[in-house]
Amino acid sequence: MAQQEADVFLKFDVVSDASDHYFFKSFNNISNKVHKKIMQEWKILEKDLPDSIYVRVYENRIDLLRAVIIGAAGTPYHDGLYFFDIAFPFDYPLKPPLLYYNSFGLRINPNLYSSGRVCLSLVNTWYGKKIEKWNPNESTLLQVLLSIQALVLNEKPYYNEPGHNMRPGRVIVEKKSNLYSEDVFVLACKTMLFNLRRPPKNFEGFVRSHFRERASIILSACNAYVNGGIRIGYYNYSGSGIATTEVSCDFKAKVAQLYPQMASAFINSGASLESSRRILTVEVKTAPFKEPVVMAKKKSGIVTRVFGKLKKVLGLKEKSGKNSVVKKTT
Repeated sequence: MAQQEADVFLKFDVVSDASDHYFFKSFNNISNKVHKKIMQEWKILEKDLPDSIYVRVYENRIDLLRAVIIGAAGTPYHDGLYFFDIAFPFDYPLKPPLLYYNSFGLRINPNLYSSGRVCLSLVNTWYGKKIEKWNPNESTLLQVLLSIQALVLNEKPYYNEPGHNMRPGRVIVEKKSNLYSEDVFVLACKTMLFNLRRPPKNFEGFVRSHFRERASIILSACNAYVNGGIRIGYYNYSGSGIATTEVSCDFKAKVAQLYPQMASAFINSGASLESSRRILTVEVKTAPFKEPVVMAKKKSGIVTRVFGKLKKVLGLKEKSGKNSVVKKTT
């Protein structure tokens, strides 16, 4: 298959080169029964994949496939690309598919380890209720991908960590959640750079085209977040409850360091950026100037009385104006 740009990149397609797949060396002898089940999975994916998920399967290794999920708006993962290598075990569907997240060594979510491990109830790598676990008679790979998109790459990933989801909404906990989202966005930006520098096989053209089209939005989001103009994850999002927020100095410093690298990588992918977009603009906020208030000193009662007697002795009297005096005539 020739490299396809995003505008003609099919959501589902069959390719031949699986050499860089994580499970490439783990060959499984597929029985006719498992082969039939995998073909059913292919049909479901080809028919029902949403616009934000793309899948490539392999003609010579039907036990393998690769999926990419586009980060959703309203999350700190927005506009990023998140790749997963997947393998069907020899006894599929009695056992769930095996998953590996292409992490580049980054821990971008409590459920996605830097080692590539994916913790998810649906594939039995995380605890959960019976109805949340893999069901050989009902569960599908499409459900797995949609679960990752909705439950893992979500709006507030801080609460995915065990124990953090007990009291959401409280001020202290929300502050920790916001700080975690800052870290996630930074790691998402790093993931963009890694994907551009080392795009997975069969997705090279798609990666370039994706970031070429979204470069301006991503960089504009960086500017908005650094300046506290909008909550992290909500740039270009029409949902409710969006508000301005202060971000940490550490976040500003990290984004400032990544920004020129991202701009350069986007330009190399073919993005056309205005000169103003190539530089991170950090607004300097100052408090409004207030003129100092000078308090007039009040004359003491004794001084006032003495001054009054002195005026009488000198033959002076007050005129209607406060500071005017006239000489007494005889």
